[in-house]
Amino acid sequence: MTETPLKTMAGHRNLKAGHFVLEFDTPGIGHILKTAGCDFAVFDTEHSGFGIETTKRVLRYMQAAELPTIVRVPSTDYKDIARACDAGAEGVMLPMVSTPEEAEAIVQAMKYVPRGGRGVIVRCAYDRFTSGPTVEKLAFQNQRTTLFAQIETADGVKNADAIAAIDGVDCLWVGHFDLSCSLGIPAQFDHPDFLAAIDTVLEACARHGKSAGRLVPDVDSGITLFKQGFDFIAYNADAWALSDAVAAGLTAIRSGTKQGAAP
Repeated sequence: MTETPLKTMAGHRNLKAGHFVLEFDTPGIGHILKTAGCDFAVFDTEHSGFGIETTKRVLRYMQAAELPTIVRVPSTDYKDIARACDAGAEGVMLPMVSTPEEAEAIVQAMKYVPRGGRGVIVRCAYDRFTSGPTVEKLAFQNQRTTLFAQIETADGVKNADAIAAIDGVDCLWVGHFDLSCSLGIPAQFDHPDFLAAIDTVLEACARHGKSAGRLVPDVDSGITLFKQGFDFIAYNADAWALSDAVAAGLTAIRSGTKQGAAP
């Protein structure tokens, strides 16, 4: 197995296909997703309840499988961002990024000097506990860390161009449910206002050479959104994929045997 860094992936517009992890922190999760063909994984600590100890452990599973992993942190606080990076997160996804000032503060928290002000630690998870010159390690980490800024508010859309213009922002990731709610049209993804917002985000990404990302619930949506301009596509999440697969299998068995569900 070989690993393509997230930073390299974000540098081109070819398809990057991955998966969300929000329920299963099993030791096999990295190899399962790698074997399934994932280019990357998103480990969600915003909505899952996973804490930093679980994050550290799962990132080692992902390292063993050579699967680049984005950690979605619960807030834009420095401690959440820096701890995820120290734990070995190659990418960090931040919720509700709405202004260029917020995006710049995130970059400052992720990067070491001279680009940022992150507190220094070496010989830890991100460099796989290896020794070496500190200055080289800081430069390596600055080059490696990849920022996925979630655009999921009306202000985020309004400021998408300014956010995408910031050096250190690698991808604008649309949080489609929250964005639709912020626009006052919950889950109305075909509404003209939502479609206009998506166009604005994609135009900003194209103008500044940045990637665009989405979570998709099904294959058709993934294909359609890639053609529209999204190049990071996360297909489904672990709990939902398992539930849907089991439900489909059981339904097919019951249909084939003409047996209904057990009372």
